[in-house]
Amino acid sequence: MKSICILVPAYNEEKNILPLYVALKKVFVPLEDRYSFEIFFVNDGSKDNTIGEIEKLAEKDQCVKYLDFSRNFGKEIATSAGIDNCTADACIMVDADLQHPVELIGEFIAKWEKGFDVVIGVRNKNKSDGWMKIVGSKFFYSIINKIAEIKIVPNATDFRLIDKAVVMEFRRFTEKSRMTRALIDWLGFRRDFIYFDANERLHGTASYSFWKLFCLAINSFVSLSLIPLQIAGYLGIIITLFSGISGAYILLGKYFLHTIFASTFSDSENLAILLLFMVGIILMSIGLLAIYVANIHKEVINRPAYVIRKKR
Repeated sequence: MKSICILVPAYNEEKNILPLYVALKKVFVPLEDRYSFEIFFVNDGSKDNTIGEIEKLAEKDQCVKYLDFSRNFGKEIATSAGIDNCTADACIMVDADLQHPVELIGEFIAKWEKGFDVVIGVRNKNKSDGWMKIVGSKFFYSIINKIAEIKIVPNATDFRLIDKAVVMEFRRFTEKSRMTRALIDWLGFRRDFIYFDANERLHGTASYSFWKLFCLAINSFVSLSLIPLQIAGYLGIIITLFSGISGAYILLGKYFLHTIFASTFSDSENLAILLLFMVGIILMSIGLLAIYVANIHKEVINRPAYVIRKKR
C-alpha cells in the first residue's frame, strides 16, 4: 500500500490536537484498505500542553509521530522540518486549528492518483478574516505576481498534497527566511487545485498576527524577486533623466538661447536641480551595485539549479 503522511505544524494548539486526531481518523476509515496513514505533528515550541496531548496520542496509536522543537521557530520552519523528515509516498499539510476541512483529504489523494504531483487547497473565503487581512491579502498577491519570477495562486493555502518527488526536491532548499508554499510553487511539477471554504477556528486564537504576516510578505518579496533590490537603480534613472533634461533646458535657455522662461530660474533653483542630478547618479550607482548583490544573493541562497520530475 502507498503511504500518506498528514503533516501538522502546531503552536499552542492544546485543545485542538485531540479533535483534529479524531477527525483525521474518521477520514482514514474508508481509505485504509488502499493506503497506510501516519499523523506527523511538529510542535513549534508551544507554551501550553500541546506536546503533552501529542505524546498521549503517540502512546496509544503507532501512526502518530512527532517532532518537538526546543523553542518557537515559526510555522514555515516547522512545516519545512516536517517535510524534511517525511518518508511517505505523499505528504498532506494540514493546520491544527481545523480550519482546513480534512474531509477533503480523499479528493486530494484522488487527484494525486491521477498523476498530479502537487494538489493545492485554495480558500474561497474565511469567515474569521477581518477587512484588513482581506485587503492586505489582495494587495500582496497583486504585487507578488507582478514582480516575482513565478506566479502564486491568490488565496492558495498550506493545505496541500505534495508527492514524494516534490518532497525530495524541496529538501534541497537552504534559505532560512522562506515561504513554504511559494517555494513549492517555484519547483513546478504538475499541479491541480481544490477550492474550499475555511471552517471557523475550533479553539484558541490564530498565532499568525498581522505583523508576522507582514514580515512573511516582505520575506517573500525579497526571496522571490530581485526588483526590491533594483528599485534604487530604476529611481535613479528616472531622477537623472528628469533633472538632466531640466538642467540642460535651463542652461541652454538662460545662457545661450535667452528664453524668458529659463531666465526665471534663480541660482539656488539651478543648484537644486544640479543636486537632484547628482542624487540620480548616486542612485544609479547603487542600482549597478544591486546587480552584483543580486548575483551574490542567487549564489548564497543555494537554490537548486534544476528540478527533475521523474527518474528511471
